[in-house]
Amino acid sequence: CGLCAQRTNIVFGAGSPQARVVFIGEAPGEEEDRQGVPFVGRSGQLLTQFIAGIGLTRDEVYIANICKCRPPGNRNPHPDEVAACEPFLLRQLAIIKPKVICALGNVATQTLLQIKTGITKLRGQTMRYGDIPLIPTYHPSFILRQGGTGCTDAGNMMRDFELLKQMMA
Repeated sequence: CGLCAQRTNIVFGAGSPQARVVFIGEAPGEEEDRQGVPFVGRSGQLLTQFIAGIGLTRDEVYIANICKCRPPGNRNPHPDEVAACEPFLLRQLAIIKPKVICALGNVATQTLLQIKTGITKLRGQTMRYGDIPLIPTYHPSFILRQGGTGCTDAGNMMRDFELLKQMMA
């Protein structure tokens, strides 16, 4: 797709190929594009805190995005961009075989579940991505925009992570 013309790095994924849980966001941001690693900016730091809150480290999980290159201005990926990267994500999931997937935000959730329902209505529930349970939750950038870990939605996100922890047991 056209995103490759403007990227600095492909941001394929990071973490354990034996991970029990895979976190999937929408697309890399500026810092991720610069470093070639998913979720390393402010959102990534918050995601790392939430992962630690359920007793895991980034090395024990796998983190990826729907799209592997940064859309200009951090806009949402277009359908053709999502379609171009889908085979890579499918292969990642086939190799890792996670016990559970955590979809971070609207774009990841709607893409994986092929629905239009928003994350506010879906979070807190267990959905399915094929044979794999999927927990939709807020994107860490949303939590940052709401005021960080002290906001109500951060508490809701932590409850989603607790559900995720239970499903991995």
